[in-house]
Amino acid sequence: QVQLVQSGGGLVTPGESLTLSCAYSGNTANLTNLGWYRRVPGKQRDMVAILSYTGGITYAESVKGRFTVSRDNAKSTLSLQMDSLKPEDSAIYYCYWWSDRVYWGQGTMVNVSS
Repeated sequence: QVQLVQSGGGLVTPGESLTLSCAYSGNTANLTNLGWYRRVPGKQRDMVAILSYTGGITYAESVKGRFTVSRDNAKSTLSLQMDSLKPEDSAIYYCYWWSDRVYWGQGTMVNVSS
């Protein structure tokens, strides 16, 4: 079992920055893909950024150059630095972990509005 606890998020104006964090614990020793997804209410959950167990990083085209995903193993934390936020980035963001199965964080709201 893996536990994911998210923090961060909130309301910002366009152009501002936010950082989301995801603290992971439990059986985290296995090879894993981890990252972030987001969902606009009424729509499907879409990939934002993934850190592969091979070391590769994949970003959605819509966030490339603005978002940065990183992992701090010493702190058991996954982060998503979001810069130059746009209204279309407004969504519920979920931390994602795949090892023996998929795990999700509880979700955190990001609202970008003027």
